[in-house]
Amino acid sequence: MKRKQTLTHLDAAGHPAMVDVSGKAVTARQALAECRVRFPADVAAQLRKSGLRSAKGGIVDTAIIAGTLAVKRTHELIPFCHPLLIDGVRIAIDWRGERELRIECAVKTSHRTGVEMEALTGATVAALTVYDMCKALSHAIVLGPAKLAGKRGGKRDFGSAG
Repeated sequence: MKRKQTLTHLDAAGHPAMVDVSGKAVTARQALAECRVRFPADVAAQLRKSGLRSAKGGIVDTAIIAGTLAVKRTHELIPFCHPLLIDGVRIAIDWRGERELRIECAVKTSHRTGVEMEALTGATVAALTVYDMCKALSHAIVLGPAKLAGKRGGKRDFGSAG
């Protein structure tokens, strides 16, 4: 039997509300999100030649640090996210093809609520950091798509959580 899907961040009167998770069990939760960064061909070639270094420093290392910080601060950015103790963050950045970077963010916690928003925030902030560090080369850099690749824990699992 298929259950009816409803928006969870609205109260009975239709007003915005944080979900009450106090009745849920604490379980292991993990999520995996990704975001792509696509460069013009000449910019990609220049970045490959430089080993992904810019005048501002190591692009990948800086993006990993920014994404990790973003994961830990997601509740400060997204109004109805619960503050979570994060057990682990892994951010991987690799070339996919000649012109595209794939940024993957995996997040783990043990809590009453999942870490999908944290993983998405980490991946997208890492992508924004790459853009910031490379924008002097071109403003034609394209971010996205950003997507949830998977989650484990809670009521239902989805995709591949890494």
